[in-house]
Amino acid sequence: MMAERVNIHLQKSTKDKLEKFKQIRGKEVQSDEFWDLVVITAVDEDQRSAYEIQITDKLERKELPLGIRYHVFADPPGCKIGNGGSTLHSLQCLHDKYGKSLSGFKVILIHAGGFSQRLPSASALGKILTAVPLGNPLYQMLELKLAMYVDFPAHMKPGMLVTCADDIELYSVSDQENVVFDKSGFTALAHPSPLSIGTTHGVFVLEPAETPRICDMEYRTCSKFLHKPSVEKMFKCNAVCKREGEEFVYTDSTYYFDYGTAMTLLTLFREISPLTCEIDAYGDFLQALGRRATVDYTENTANVTKKENGLVEIRRKIFHHLKGTALNVILLNNSKFYHVGTTEEYLFHFTADPCLRAELGLLSAAFSVCDLEPSEKTRVCVSHSILHPSVSMSQGSVVEYSRLDARVKVGSRSIISGCWIGTDLTVPSDTFIHSLSVNLDGKTGFVTVVFGVKDDLKKSVSSPAHMKALSLFKVNLEDCVGLWGLFPEKVRFSGDTSMCSLWNACIFPVCSNLKDSFVMSLGMLKALDSGTNFTLPKKATLTSLQETLQNKNLEEMLKFRKELYEDILRVNLSNSV
Repeated sequence: MMAERVNIHLQKSTKDKLEKFKQIRGKEVQSDEFWDLVVITAVDEDQRSAYEIQITDKLERKELPLGIRYHVFADPPGCKIGNGGSTLHSLQCLHDKYGKSLSGFKVILIHAGGFSQRLPSASALGKILTAVPLGNPLYQMLELKLAMYVDFPAHMKPGMLVTCADDIELYSVSDQENVVFDKSGFTALAHPSPLSIGTTHGVFVLEPAETPRICDMEYRTCSKFLHKPSVEKMFKCNAVCKREGEEFVYTDSTYYFDYGTAMTLLTLFREISPLTCEIDAYGDFLQALGRRATVDYTENTANVTKKENGLVEIRRKIFHHLKGTALNVILLNNSKFYHVGTTEEYLFHFTADPCLRAELGLLSAAFSVCDLEPSEKTRVCVSHSILHPSVSMSQGSVVEYSRLDARVKVGSRSIISGCWIGTDLTVPSDTFIHSLSVNLDGKTGFVTVVFGVKDDLKKSVSSPAHMKALSLFKVNLEDCVGLWGLFPEKVRFSGDTSMCSLWNACIFPVCSNLKDSFVMSLGMLKALDSGTNFTLPKKATLTSLQETLQNKNLEEMLKFRKELYEDILRVNLSNSV
């Protein structure tokens, strides 16, 4: 019963939030009813400019609330600084820009920097602008984030809410209650989760409650924050809760800190900048908080992707600056946390997962022209695309920002993004295929990258000679290039050649138009499928996804989307007459 009740409550609560956001979308908002500043982080200047161009377009199309300020801050050049570094850097940028006025602002900070190697369709234009099958005009993750937190600013003291671009949190509270952020220090949202989820997230150890009660929302204090703990550690630290015989833990998602704490963080930043290592906005900040926090965690680098000099020293400084700061927790007992940062999560949540589809009201076809069979409708997702009526799609597939001509067939569990697919072509199952535009030698070209949905783009080998250890569609890369008529020793890897991966393998041809580019990459894929040869044109320039992103032609990609947008509007208008 519990799950059923949650679904219906979450569905209603989410619908209310979406409706409330719809009322302010494209309208001037008052500062007391919405954020004063919306801040988005970017990995570098290139991504910053891509975000700014798109946000300006969105404001012109009235897709976002107007009358407030949107800022995009790029991480400084040089070492990667992590989302904790980005938080501190953004605070510094805001302080430089607004000075004392910042003490009166409610700010939402969305971490959206990064190359999205696990969901490459978000790499070129950014994960905060990933399509979400909702709304007219279509929602992107930015609108969804703003909609899900639409009730927060009215019940918040000036300060900053910190969240990530690739997750969705749904929650409901009783009609008489609101989520209130009015305490000093940090205040984190907490979601009941199975112990297995706790091992990959942050887990809160709560101070005992004065009067334990079961309700939708509870304000508690956290005595210690555990970062990706083992199940054994959860029990040892008393993090495990029990309800109706079920064991669970409270895991982290979004958190808030007040203006006073922001100033403490700025003082810290001045002491540790320029940063030479990655800081985690969750593990490195929150583990310093709470009555039982100890300095031990600063030595533990088990969960760090890259062991860097100076990290332990910087963590110690964070600990000493933040020690004694409160960690308040808002238990959202009726909530769910969804992560959509990988191809498999994206496919599952947008096509197969009945829970999220029902709770968010996701559509099978959003802001698109397509005529799907009723049987196809339930398990596919089409966004901002035009499909010829004779197109057929198998279940579990996603099409976004694309044109599919007559009699195109799409297999199951595939992602098609930014493509123009000519007549009678078939996309096999389990395929990720994405077209991009590039500027090379002053000319505009087109590249279509193709991978298996389960392929690991991050897996790397130490030199091109070991490319046999990399696999594309279950075929080792050396055999792949052989089937395409290339000599393995001639294959180039862009960037750092001590890390050779599918991400930087220069195997994709640059073509002069979008449709040809798709045909070429589909031919390469079919060769792997059938084990027959497919010879690439002799003079073809071959590039990698990494290099394509460095040379991307943003204007051309946005132009293709804009033409689709105008065609969809035109068809929708003529249908409604």
